[in-house]
Amino acid sequence: MAFLLRVELPDVPGSLGVLATALGSAGADIEAIEIVEHRADGKALDDVLLELPPTVMPDTLVTACHELEGVRVHWISRYNAGVNLSMDLEAVEEFTEDPSRAIARLVEVMPETFRVDWALALGAGDERPEVLGASPTAPRIDNGDVPQAGEWLELAESSTLPDVEAWASTVLAAAPGRLRDGRGVTIVVGRHGGPDFLASELARLGHMVSLASSVQLP
Repeated sequence: MAFLLRVELPDVPGSLGVLATALGSAGADIEAIEIVEHRADGKALDDVLLELPPTVMPDTLVTACHELEGVRVHWISRYNAGVNLSMDLEAVEEFTEDPSRAIARLVEVMPETFRVDWALALGAGDERPEVLGASPTAPRIDNGDVPQAGEWLELAESSTLPDVEAWASTVLAAAPGRLRDGRGVTIVVGRHGGPDFLASELARLGHMVSLASSVQLP
């Protein structure tokens, strides 16, 4: 079971090693550690992605952290199993390398980053939504079989989508963005047969689409 832990600790050499040792002793298997920020008060905020066996409760980790001098847990929560923080960072690197193709590159790496089967980037067209980018396995929408596609361009925030008859058994989610030239874009992702999208996944999806939209050059 995957958890994401945000912890405050002294910003000095060795602190991270002491924290990792304490978490490991408490039963956690650390998958990734990312520095969130270095603060002026001599503290650092780190995000730790870790796996816990069913027999270990998250409270055990909080207790282990608080036994260390100067360490405080800000929060701990379930995280999408199978996803690691470095995948998000790799996706950002992909779409920032070529700002002229930021949206297209994000869509291409969506399947690996979000554990989905396909992704589509849609913009407003003359008669129906225009495909701005698509992963290799993405379905077509230019045959008129997806009348809901126009409604997806009106989303105000990342959310799950109702079932589409033409894509039976596919669980859908989408997130809107705003390009530098003012045009709207919506990225839709799909999973054949599930599982359902978690709230944490929707939040990640929204943040990633917003960032890629702000990077995309006209």
